[in-house]
Amino acid sequence: MEKRSAALTPPVRRNWGELLNLQNFLIVILVITLTFTILVPLCLLFSKAFFNSKAEFIGIQNFINYFTTPSLAQSLWNTIWVSLLSTGIAATLAFVYAYGISRTAIRGKAFLHYVAMLPLFEPTMMHGIALTYLFGNQGIVTTGIFGLLPSGIHIPIYGPVGIVISEVIYLFPQAFLIFITALSITDQRLYEAAETLGAGKVRTFLTVTLPSVKYGLISAIFVCFTACFTDFGAPQAIGGKFNVLATDIYKQVIGQQNMSMGATVGILLTIPAIIAFVVDRLVERKQRSMLSSKSTPYRIAGGKVRDIIYQLFGVIMAILILIPIITIACASLIKVWPYNLNFSFKHYDFSHVAGSGLDPFWTSLQVSFLTAIVGTIVTFLFAYLIEKSRHLNGLRQIGYFLSVLPLALPGMVIGLAYIFFFNNPNNPMNWIYGSMIILVLANITHFYGVPFITATTALKKLDKEFELVSESMRVPFYKTLMRVTVPMCLPAIIEIAMYLFVNSMVTVSAVVFLRSADLNLAAVALVNMEDAGDVAAAAAMAVLIVITNIIVRLLYTLLSKKVRKKTEAWQIRK
Repeated sequence: MEKRSAALTPPVRRNWGELLNLQNFLIVILVITLTFTILVPLCLLFSKAFFNSKAEFIGIQNFINYFTTPSLAQSLWNTIWVSLLSTGIAATLAFVYAYGISRTAIRGKAFLHYVAMLPLFEPTMMHGIALTYLFGNQGIVTTGIFGLLPSGIHIPIYGPVGIVISEVIYLFPQAFLIFITALSITDQRLYEAAETLGAGKVRTFLTVTLPSVKYGLISAIFVCFTACFTDFGAPQAIGGKFNVLATDIYKQVIGQQNMSMGATVGILLTIPAIIAFVVDRLVERKQRSMLSSKSTPYRIAGGKVRDIIYQLFGVIMAILILIPIITIACASLIKVWPYNLNFSFKHYDFSHVAGSGLDPFWTSLQVSFLTAIVGTIVTFLFAYLIEKSRHLNGLRQIGYFLSVLPLALPGMVIGLAYIFFFNNPNNPMNWIYGSMIILVLANITHFYGVPFITATTALKKLDKEFELVSESMRVPFYKTLMRVTVPMCLPAIIEIAMYLFVNSMVTVSAVVFLRSADLNLAAVALVNMEDAGDVAAAAAMAVLIVITNIIVRLLYTLLSKKVRKKTEAWQIRK
């Protein structure tokens, strides 16, 4: 028996070495893949800013031309002040809204929470179109509900006012999610100490509440500023002649075919995003260090007047969020706005408008589905290799950096970088340019950062003993991955898939440069319809996108509940 055991030992060790080599090989593939889908296209894009249209090196001449051109330089200033104003308004409203839900005894908290999330399911173009129906020349508010009221309210909606309102709607749920999380982790003992020391409510708010959420506040400000600074949909829909950097890129690339200047604007668009990204990463680390195992959850104190005020504020905000959605839904059903207000489904027949029928919608469904499936598999596998492997530490650190880098990249910059990289005839991957593959790849790259962090967060919660025991028992890592890690992380995996699908349905910036004439997308079709004056049809397409995303969200909620029961069952001791 001893001889037989000794004879069997070498093959087992050799197989184990092969498995380690396989894992190391996958880590190398991971880094190479991220390098050629993120870093190389980005470097190629940035290098184009230092060349002219004849591929001649001109240094910083493109930047000099940009800042010496009054209209282009004005776009940079417009982008900055609009982003600052929109961020300030959205962050303030979101904080008060989140405070009312988490720190008061108001009714309907679940409903208010879900309403706050609705703008995440809407293309940003939709907000501008809704404002047109509300405050345009023939809008509901402008005409006093079509003459039912003595007079209407006139707001110069085409320009900075409309952009700011649209951006506030767009940024509100993002800030709300950060604040509701920050407010939920506050330590009750701090409030008890303040009360013992005789501090009043205002002083407690200033010395306890605000300091306890200051990192969430900073994070929300930078996230909102970056999202607004790089947004394309709202300025394109309702900006009029008021230009911002995102629309400048679109005009330089699509309108004037000036790729060098487009790359120049892309760099200007990326710099604030990278700064905001670095600050947000630093803030997140400090936020985590505030948590303590001795912390106690916040207990809501009584206060009827306070609850009435926050209840009223919450209801008003919910109505303001729902009004654009209801307006768009009604506009998509009205025959001829505002002359024939009878309902009809004729605008859902897209065969005679710039959107090219329902093809863009079906294409978006396919692209979003593929993005969700492929993106989830790739993201979770890469996160597993980086988080759970114990070899090639240097390469794994590079892989982690490349994985979080997309968080700092505007979608339009990724799309423009892919044009320079994949449209090059010398690139072996040139064949994917103009196909559905490049749309899926651009979406995965654009939204890769958040799912990657979600996956690594879920993996960090799993004890490292699983991998150590598997190694000691000579169990291949892929079996541990499939039989242990994936089932236990299934809720996070489903959340990643839902996130990728919803964002792929509403995005415009990353794919607006990449879709071919016969491979349009629903969100991009909104841009085409709005430009062509088919506003009612654009509203109808927006409704289809929102309904689809809400259905996916409901399915995710139902599925995640069932999955959580199964994955958490092992923790219950009988």
